[in-house]
Formats: sequence, C-alpha cells, structure tokens
Amino acid sequence: MIDPSEPDPAADGQPNASLPPGLYIVATPIGNLGDLSPRAADILARADLIAVEDSRVTAKLLQRIGTKRPMAPYHDHNADKVRPALIARMAGEAIALVSDAGTPLISDPGYKLVRDARAAGHVITTIPGPCAAIAALTLAGLPTDRFFFLGFLPAKEKAKADAIAEISAIRATLILYESGPRLAATLAALAKGLGDREAGVAREISKAYEECVTGTLTELAARYADHPPKGEIVVIVGPPGEAAPTTEADAEALLRDALLHLPPTKAAAEVSKITGLARRDLYALAMTMKDRG
Repeated sequence: MIDPSEPDPAADGQPNASLPPGLYIVATPIGNLGDLSPRAADILARADLIAVEDSRVTAKLLQRIGTKRPMAPYHDHNADKVRPALIARMAGEAIALVSDAGTPLISDPGYKLVRDARAAGHVITTIPGPCAAIAALTLAGLPTDRFFFLGFLPAKEKAKADAIAEISAIRATLILYESGPRLAATLAALAKGLGDREAGVAREISKAYEECVTGTLTELAARYADHPPKGEIVVIVGPPGEAAPTTEADAEALLRDALLHLPPTKAAAEVSKITGLARRDLYALAMTMKDRG
C-alpha cells in the first residue's frame, strides 16, 4: 500500500517547482470537473507541454484550476506524425498526456507514446483517476471479479457479428463503449451473438443526469430502439451462465482431435485443461481409443 504521507516523486517539495523531464499520464474528469484530483491539477499546472485530444476541452479544465499551459494536439489523425517530436522533448521537458475525458490510453493512441517514451529511456509517471469503463462496471451490479474491455465494436454488421463471436465464450463481464444512434443495434447484435444475458447501459457518468439502466440485452435493445440516448455510453454485459458438464462423448471427440497431432499423454493433458476432467482418466480413455483403432 502507498503511504499517503510519502512525497510525490514528481515534486521536490516546492508547490511551483519544475517537474522532472519525462511523460506524465494524467487522468481527467469524465463529467464532473470536481473529480480532478489535486495531484492531477498540480501536474497539469507545472507541465511544460500538455498533449491533448482537443485543446478547447482541455482549456476549460485548465481554466477551472486557474492555469494556462502550452498545448499540442495528439490524436488518432496526427499521432504518428507528432509523436517523434514529443518523444524528443521529453529528454528535457515534462510532457503531460491527457484525453478529452477519463484515463488516457483507454481507446486512444496513447499507448504508442508510452511505448516509444519507454524505448527512449524517459521516465513515465501515471496519475490515476476517472475511467468510464470502471465507473460503469461499479454501477451495473454485474460480476466484477473478471472483466474484459472491448472498446468500440466495429460499425459494419458483419464485422460486428464476427467480433462478438470471438468473445462469446469469455467467462467474464464485458465492457464496451457505444454511441447513442448505434446503441439499439449493438444491443440486438449482442443478444443474437451471446444469448440474452443480463446487461446494463450507463450514461452521463458523474454528471447531473447519470443513470445506469439494467435488464436483459433484448429488453434494453427494445427500450432504446426508438429513443436513442444522448451522451457518452458504456454497455456492460454479464458473463455466460455455467457451462454444461462435459460428457464422455464430448471428451472422446476432443481426444480424437488431439490424438491426430499429439501423443496420448499430451493429448490427455490438453483435453484436461479444456474440460477440467482428470488427466489420468483421459489418458486411460485415449489408450482405449487407440486400441480400438
């Protein structure tokens, strides 16, 4: 556990001191500006440059904390072009990275900046804070012990269905972002590809009209079909139900496939991982199958 009495490694004890050179990943509010942490405000106020998605959005945040700092655009459309210059500046300057809302690197190109900064040997510091995906997960009342973040699903119907099929067997709560106009179609596609699981739709998190509506995927798709909601939306989908127990026929089919390219010992071990059945029993079954030819 971090001792809150320990000094911030990014500061030297002086409130207006310069920050050490490097990259500072700063989480910003997803709605309520009061969610900006004192540490995040301090880092932003002292950074030599802030890499931003939209300077107009970040300017409002800086105005809120009573400071002005130089800003440079860093987003999907220019990241590859401007990243080398930002990396070079980190050798002697403190560069803060923010998104328009929430934690940078979640569904944005920030990870490439972190990767290249680390490769160049620069110090990287994270200032944690709001994240819409985690906030929505806490609101939905669905299992939180295992979760899988999907970001945005593809817009085209076939690509979306393929993406959903890929994650259909994941035994975890799913979290994804979506826009209002596409929400109902996405919920319907999820119901078709995953089954009618329990789900939640969270929007306007930390704002005055924050809500999280829960129900089955089919119920939620019907709710929003004619009334697409406004605001930033997070969809949370519960994990699949308990898998049916593996039958002997299932085990034989899996072993038959495994024995095509593995010896009995390894085939039994592989099927044991998939089914949870005892390796010894599966090995005996594999040998019986080999004897039968």
